[in-house]
Amino acid sequence: MTIKRPSRKQIIIPINKNNSKIITSQANNYVLKINRLLKDIKSKISANFICYDNKKIIITTNKAMATLD
Repeated sequence: MTIKRPSRKQIIIPINKNNSKIITSQANNYVLKINRLLKDIKSKISANFICYDNKKIIITTNKAMATLD
């Protein structure tokens, strides 16, 4: 399934190519750290995976997020 626009289950972070290579090479560690921080603040949201797409990092989550999240 493809969508034409980002869903609210995605967090899109602009980033340069060098930093994106570092993050995507260790994506599993970053997902674990993000989920630990979300758990510490008692959020029901968790990160599923991280990918790189055209000068941005996309973090996909299990639930749609509100602006306050």
